[in-house]
Amino acid sequence: MNPSTAQATVIVDELIRNDVRHVVVCPGSRNAALAMAVHQAAQDGRLTLHVRIDERSAGFLALGLSKASGRPAAVACTSGTAAANLHPAVLEAFHSGVGLLVITADRPPELHGTGANQTIDQRGLFGSAAVAVEFPVAERREGQNQVWRGLVCRAVAQAEAGRPVQVNVPFREPLVPTFEPRWPEPLDGRSGGDRWTTSAAPVSMAGSRVDFPLPARTLMVFGSGREDRARAAATVAASAGWPAIAEPTSQAAALSGGADVLRCGALLLAAGELPEPMRPEAVVVVGRPTLSRGVRGLMGRAPVYGIGDHPQWTDPQYVATHVRGWLDLDDMARVDGVDPEWLPTWRHADAVAVTGIEKLLGEQEWPTGLRLAIDVMESLPSGAALFLGSSNPVRDVDLVADPRSDVTVHANRGVAGIDGNVSTAAGMALASEAPAYALIGDLTLLHDLNGLLIGPLERRPNLTLIVHNDDGGGIFTLLEQGAAEHKNSFERVFGTPHGADIEALCRGYHVDYVHAGSGAELRAALKPARGLRVVEVRSDRRLLRDLHARLRATVAEAALR
Repeated sequence: MNPSTAQATVIVDELIRNDVRHVVVCPGSRNAALAMAVHQAAQDGRLTLHVRIDERSAGFLALGLSKASGRPAAVACTSGTAAANLHPAVLEAFHSGVGLLVITADRPPELHGTGANQTIDQRGLFGSAAVAVEFPVAERREGQNQVWRGLVCRAVAQAEAGRPVQVNVPFREPLVPTFEPRWPEPLDGRSGGDRWTTSAAPVSMAGSRVDFPLPARTLMVFGSGREDRARAAATVAASAGWPAIAEPTSQAAALSGGADVLRCGALLLAAGELPEPMRPEAVVVVGRPTLSRGVRGLMGRAPVYGIGDHPQWTDPQYVATHVRGWLDLDDMARVDGVDPEWLPTWRHADAVAVTGIEKLLGEQEWPTGLRLAIDVMESLPSGAALFLGSSNPVRDVDLVADPRSDVTVHANRGVAGIDGNVSTAAGMALASEAPAYALIGDLTLLHDLNGLLIGPLERRPNLTLIVHNDDGGGIFTLLEQGAAEHKNSFERVFGTPHGADIEALCRGYHVDYVHAGSGAELRAALKPARGLRVVEVRSDRRLLRDLHARLRATVAEAALR
């Protein structure tokens, strides 16, 4: 056994002992020993191997696997720009607090600075976004087995704490198994399949509880983040009679904790000035809200109390008065009574807003993005998993769709880019037995089209991708640059029409395709099915800005007067 093969074999064995269940491998030369070791472990039934040829898509696939499984997944690639292509997924993992193992094969030290092919400085390649674990070059001598295994345990421990980790491994040739003398020491792990080193991160919230009064007229806002934290805080909202506004990724957790989650809470905040009976005396923000300008606009108009991570809490406007790590029923003594009119006032406004929204959207020709968001959420089977694409889909669901406790919603809200959304959704689907769906935009699909590229030897996800195609960047229509005074430049540099034939692209990737031209056809297409398929829904984004303006006006007139 040669040094590269020995090291790769030990790394993979120790990953398995650390309960790493999924490994995504990209083909390459410098990572050959690692790829062959993973392949052998998969053949032996010890882990699940996924192979992808595009490193950027592979990174996001591993991210989706980590998100949905609750365990760090690994992605392994060769040296050079292959490793650099993993950076977007690493950034998303870092800002989402998702553990991810990025194993980058490297050239040995003697090749650096020599002009050797595919050789860059990969040490700490991802900067502060990833913990760096550097492996030594393997040599034919004793005393290395425990070093390799110990380094794997350190890397997994960091990933289990919610951090992306770069495991950089320099390999010397030969890079494939060769007939050489026996290795000079046993390469066994701990007996019984145990980890070489077990560790436990401190998880106690002692000393980080709420220690300040919470007024009766408090509004609770849930953003992305830890589900256990959201559920715990939701029990307080339920007991104290506080209305709750929850972004799609946190709705199931908030509802399971008993919170009264408003359907149109974010839209109520965006529609105009709140009347006095609806003005909160405090806002408790749980996790990291990123979607609504209405929510952001509320910050600073009342004291803001954060329940989130320390020391990197969410407060981009610098308005938070207090930040603590935990809130649950043990803190009810901090709540200053219950206002019996507070929650009913918000419930009434929400109900009136829903009636106005349904009437307005019912008058529009099908589809609009808002109507599509409602229809998709209503049509999903119980127990489904839904990935929401960045840009308009996640915001449309946030604005108007009815929250569901029986649907698990995922989204890349760490950096909130559209890159890698297809692959993240595929990873979500592969890590779960639940019926899996994704609602994304056309540019999001095109940006990660290689997420559809799955070889015939690979396991295909049971995933339905609903693609809302409005031929360009619809979200920009709703921003400042979409105003009429900027129409001269808008279409070319923001609207960016592409004219892509999505059906033909799906045919080229051997992916099943359906065009849904009505609500009935959409509902039929969303029945659970095996395999990967795309359901395209087409609309006209020229109508978008006016519709959203009328939506806000409708809510303001109906619910805020």
